[in-house]
Amino acid sequence: MNVGMTVLAVASVLVLFGLGQRVLDKMHLTDRAALILMGVIFFGGLLPDIVLGQVSINIGGALAPVGVCLYLLFRADTKGEVFRALIGSALTAGAVFLLGRVMPDEPERIIFDPNYVYGIAGGVIAYLLGRSRRGAFICGVLGVLGADIAVAVMNRMNGIQQMLYLGSAGAMDVVVLSGFLAVLLSELAGEILERISRGKEPAREEAVLHPAKGGKQK
Repeated sequence: MNVGMTVLAVASVLVLFGLGQRVLDKMHLTDRAALILMGVIFFGGLLPDIVLGQVSINIGGALAPVGVCLYLLFRADTKGEVFRALIGSALTAGAVFLLGRVMPDEPERIIFDPNYVYGIAGGVIAYLLGRSRRGAFICGVLGVLGADIAVAVMNRMNGIQQMLYLGSAGAMDVVVLSGFLAVLLSELAGEILERISRGKEPAREEAVLHPAKGGKQK
């Protein structure tokens, strides 16, 4: 089982045990809807790609995650959130694209699988730009897929006729890892900031019943 499917399996188990409810609420998803979507991504990744000319699209690695992004954009609270998510996706795509240009091509110089590097980098960048769980997920998914499209466009401009694979094989790991990592970082950061905020609140003075007078003593 590859990394992307492992992440989906772990996330599904957490949802089944009632964990991550707060994240799902922020993303306007119920437990059932989240499980269905993760199932579609998981099993869709095992299905044959949809080939349209020089583009090969994987159901689980591209179509399903993009569908979730469109849903989240449609359910966004404000137009500003939509704008930030789209701009963040473009910036994430640019950052992942540039990272791919500087990553070594020689196998002996590669320490980690480039797909994991792209996924982790995409997740971190998406978290920094997304500003919310929904925005982070959108930036992570659309950013990574956008980087693949940018590479294909660059190749065509250089006269390289190469098939564009969206969400296939290792690309699915990148999309899933980037999207889920962005959401996880946003949730952890949000929880830490809320705890800090609660810690700065002044202690409330609570009235205590006086046992003798039956009144209140401060």
